[in-house]
Amino acid sequence: MTTRDDLRAGKALQGLRFPADRARALDYARVRAADRKTLKALEALPDRTFATRDDLVDAVPGQPEGTEHPGGTAR
Repeated sequence: MTTRDDLRAGKALQGLRFPADRARALDYARVRAADRKTLKALEALPDRTFATRDDLVDAVPGQPEGTEHPGGTAR
């Protein structure tokens, strides 16, 4: 996960009550009109219950920004 993914996911999940599972987090982010990149990052979460927002954000799989360019140079 990049720092930007971390910020996006954290912002989209502000106010979500925990513990929360993957499906509930995705639904919450959709209701809050999260952008496409945020939803894509959250869709990659493992199917489990997360104790806290930090726990969930830490579980978002890491990918460099600009995956079409090696090293994540595209921003």
